[in-house]
Amino acid sequence: MRLEKVTALVTGANSGIGQAVCSHFRREGARLVLTGRREQLDSARPEDVYVPGDLNDEAFVESLARQASETFGTVDAVVLNHGLQVSSPLTEMAYDDAKNVLHSNLLSSFLVMKHFAPLMPATGGSFVCVSSRLGMVGKSEEVLYSAAKGGLIMLAKGAAIEWAPRNIRVNVVAPGLTATPVIEASFQRRSDPEATRRQREGQIPLQRLATPEEVADAVLFLASSESSYITGAVLPVDGGYTAF
Repeated sequence: MRLEKVTALVTGANSGIGQAVCSHFRREGARLVLTGRREQLDSARPEDVYVPGDLNDEAFVESLARQASETFGTVDAVVLNHGLQVSSPLTEMAYDDAKNVLHSNLLSSFLVMKHFAPLMPATGGSFVCVSSRLGMVGKSEEVLYSAAKGGLIMLAKGAAIEWAPRNIRVNVVAPGLTATPVIEASFQRRSDPEATRRQREGQIPLQRLATPEEVADAVLFLASSESSYITGAVLPVDGGYTAF
């Protein structure tokens, strides 16, 4: 599964799953183009290219693709790990929040796919979209997020069919609840964080949260030649949550 001479773009590289994906790809020898909203990425190597910006802005995505091309020539793998989650009852959700959720999870991914697919070599490449268990099942107060992540799954499936003649594979990892800093912070905001954690873990057949590294293992597999005959697939990494 070595990735020597492979150039990969990782979005949402700042923390959590994105940071774990970067660590896995570095271990396997990949050259990395990274992006996120923070001005700096503390974990970046000197040889990594980090370009902060807003993936909802097509001009920025075009400039990111141009910089990747000028630096490395081609891009072999793209991991779409960015997104935004806003929890709210459907009838109380502000329209601007709804648009932000759809843009940040779905339309921004379309923009990256649009501008980075032409950079993939003639031999092909791989896109891995990080969706969510909530792209496969619904949940109260997560309706727009679920719609956006479900749309990301269908975007990936359609692109997998369209780009199969070019040997560009497009797959999806659908994580369950994962022990990222964002999720850990959400527990701490509750009146009884430990009770909240136990309640959420009790909804998962394996009775625990995923680690970012476990999700990154699945991303690495789908990005690498180990999955060379897999495209248009959705791989849940959710402890059995969507098996019900």
